[in-house]
Amino acid sequence: MEDMKEKPVLSIVIVSWNVCEDLRECLQSLFQGAGCGVQGSEIEVIVVDNASTDGTAEMIKREFPQVNLLVNPQNLGYTKANNIGINHSRGRYILLLNPDTIVHQGALRALIDCAESHPEAGIIGAKLLNPDGSIQRSARSFPDIGAGLFRNTFLGRLFPNNPFVRRYLLADFGYDEVREVDWVSGAAMLVRRDLIERIGGLDERFWAYCEDVDLCWRAWQAGYKVLFCPNAVITHKVGRSSDQRLVPSLIQHHKSMWLFYLKNYRNRYPLVLFPLIGLGILLRLTGALLKVALHRLRLFFERKLTAKVKHQMPLVHSENDPPESREP
Repeated sequence: MEDMKEKPVLSIVIVSWNVCEDLRECLQSLFQGAGCGVQGSEIEVIVVDNASTDGTAEMIKREFPQVNLLVNPQNLGYTKANNIGINHSRGRYILLLNPDTIVHQGALRALIDCAESHPEAGIIGAKLLNPDGSIQRSARSFPDIGAGLFRNTFLGRLFPNNPFVRRYLLADFGYDEVREVDWVSGAAMLVRRDLIERIGGLDERFWAYCEDVDLCWRAWQAGYKVLFCPNAVITHKVGRSSDQRLVPSLIQHHKSMWLFYLKNYRNRYPLVLFPLIGLGILLRLTGALLKVALHRLRLFFERKLTAKVKHQMPLVHSENDPPESREP
């Protein structure tokens, strides 16, 4: 049997799908920068590629041979691919990390230290930043019917500062101290191995989206805590894979929202309220799809207008241009 001392402290699992350039930056931040804050022997990096066609696998083999690369024959979805990586991992802690992230100096050490200092925590989330340096809301409360109604319907526009949405988004949350939260973003989520061994991995009924909320819910139900770690700073570019399939991703996201409510809230709310919850999710999806359609329509007409202007624009010659032919 392999000696436990030979096992890494931290296993990093990254799922990729056609994000070669983003993944390269992510891996560079782990291996070539000071971002790790840990010794190389303390970590292992596992990339599970969902049948990318942009040269991702070749790039990893060529530039990062130390990575444990697993290539799926087809796109199995974010959740199932993460579970494959988890099943191949050996570390005491497992960091689920998005490929469109850049790990800042000392972030991994901060996550490990936080886990060591708080054995009651089964899951620890990093402090996520947008590319411009602003804070991403990476820690939130569990959604409830009030937040669902006021965030997903016209009520949110009538009462934009309502307490339901403020509580869900943790509007008054301070991102400068370790705190207990309901759930943290799966873009950079440290999970204790004994939690996985106790409650299982990600629920594969969530093909993608809300699997992080569900895992945190199950952790709390099993008696673990979920913490936010402000010293683990990671830049997250958000939705690079999803942008490639925007409409299907929006539909999948809202299907996962509905599944989360059905799975975990059946005993929390009367069944008579579930059609209302479903309606709120449907209205939110409709609004998102309409926004995409209008954006694409605007781009279509802008391209048409630009092409028309270029076609009608008279040709302007420089004094240095050769004279035109003057055939009779």
